[in-house]
Amino acid sequence: MTASAPLSSPTADRQDLPSGAPSPRPAPGTPAGTPANGPAADPANDLVGELERSFRHTAPSMRERLDELAGLRAALLDGPDPAATERQHARGKRTVRERIAMLLDEGSFTEVEGLRRHRATGFGLERRKPPGDGVVTGWGTVNGRQVFVYGHDFRVFGGALGEAHAEKIHKVMDLAEAAGAPLVALCDGAGARIQEGVTALAGYGGIFTRNVRMSGVVPQISVILGPCAGGAAYSPALTDFVFMVRGTAQMYITGPDVVQAVTGERVTHEQLGGADVHAAVSGVSTFLHDDEESCLEDVRYLLDMLPANNRELPPDDGGPDDEEDGGDALVNLVPADPHQAYDMRAVIREVVDGGESLELHERWAPNIVCALARIGGQVVGIVANQPMAGAGALDIDASEKGARFVQMCDAFNIPLVTLVDVPGFLPGTDQEHEGIIRRGAKLLYAYCNATVPRVQVILRKAYGGAYIVMDSRSIGCDLSFAWPTNEIAVMGAEAAANVVFRREIAASADPELTRAERVAEYRGELMHPYYAAERGLVDDVIDPRHTRRVLIRSLRMLRAKHADLPQRKHGNQPV
Repeated sequence: MTASAPLSSPTADRQDLPSGAPSPRPAPGTPAGTPANGPAADPANDLVGELERSFRHTAPSMRERLDELAGLRAALLDGPDPAATERQHARGKRTVRERIAMLLDEGSFTEVEGLRRHRATGFGLERRKPPGDGVVTGWGTVNGRQVFVYGHDFRVFGGALGEAHAEKIHKVMDLAEAAGAPLVALCDGAGARIQEGVTALAGYGGIFTRNVRMSGVVPQISVILGPCAGGAAYSPALTDFVFMVRGTAQMYITGPDVVQAVTGERVTHEQLGGADVHAAVSGVSTFLHDDEESCLEDVRYLLDMLPANNRELPPDDGGPDDEEDGGDALVNLVPADPHQAYDMRAVIREVVDGGESLELHERWAPNIVCALARIGGQVVGIVANQPMAGAGALDIDASEKGARFVQMCDAFNIPLVTLVDVPGFLPGTDQEHEGIIRRGAKLLYAYCNATVPRVQVILRKAYGGAYIVMDSRSIGCDLSFAWPTNEIAVMGAEAAANVVFRREIAASADPELTRAERVAEYRGELMHPYYAAERGLVDDVIDPRHTRRVLIRSLRMLRAKHADLPQRKHGNQPV
């Protein structure tokens, strides 16, 4: 039997070469009779080598690739075209990247999915695939603290939301939740991208689900800098704070054209959903600004007062914690006559650090003041009746405004200071028919459910159910203090005397004299300044000049307070 030729023989090598291929030449220094590629050359390796050499001649170098990447980055930063940027500026609006630069610390922004493009087809979309797909997403810092942000680019598809656009927002929302850091949305978009149909609507569903899941976990801030219509308006409504800029921001579910077609009513964009409407009428807007610069500056200021997430305490700036008496300012600010009005904001300025506070919903439900401030360096939420508006009585809007604020403070571990001067709930058929019982109960529920430190100060009158609702001892406030001008009762002395002594007054020879005597009797017996303190419903009656000192000491003592609610899925709040 004849043995087969060895694989390494010259004959075998020549037979395996492609037709017409030259015989391999030995490399210099290779012994005669040795194949060029070593003792067991494989023709397949020769072919691979040829391909590699060919690729080296045609593939771009690393520097060429870097130049290509730089070009993509430049196009991304410049936007679709200069004309679109000029149109944005002509409307009095900044571009999305200019806004992000104003919001975040210089050079801190890191973008994610900047090169993403949509994959939709039809209606010309396959010919328009701009990088970024009309939304910029990423993270950076505000005064050194991490913040996540996304912003619509109105220059690309009018900022309308499509599938890829939505998935970028989902991504940054998930990152904010995972990292435990605040999320800021810069809204300037025309709603769902009509050309993408139901996939665009599904994208909103993903945003809403995340808004709710993140509620009370990390602070969520919506900044409305342009149109925010249709389904897009619900995401800001689900967040903790809404900023709006007058003249450029609008929010509504159905636009003016639809309103006119359905109801016949003619209305402009501003009249329907402008910033002033939502700041003063609907209560949707928490803060109102005249320009983007001041708006974004206040967003930064607000972020400085909030913790990164619900597992942290609010930042303590180590500010002034002096306990010096405030002088006679508070004594002179608040008249002893319970019927005489004064500005509760002036009282707040006297007790907070530096007289500075950030008031929420300033123009909506002005009969109650809700503000964030610092007392002794510690961030607090202040809820206060405002005698300058409706005598400070609680009504539907004030109850809902206060409840929302108390709920937010409790979610983010912000202590509550309640300043009380309330004559009761506003009477009237309008209030009753529109649900003052159900809607007024929201404030009661929010206070009863709050586990943060709670301190109450009663300045003057505190009547009826409104006294209970304004964080009284009976619903769980930790400490209650009162000024010597306090009047705590079921109702005012005059009204009480008219009810209790009705028959006696009617039968009297001098009804007015009898009424005056009985009013004085009732006030002396049940409404003197120490009545509640004698019964343990007020911890102390204090000199108004010591209010700041008392608050600093109380908040310092309660800083480590811990309270647990009963195990449950959730309560059934009167929404």
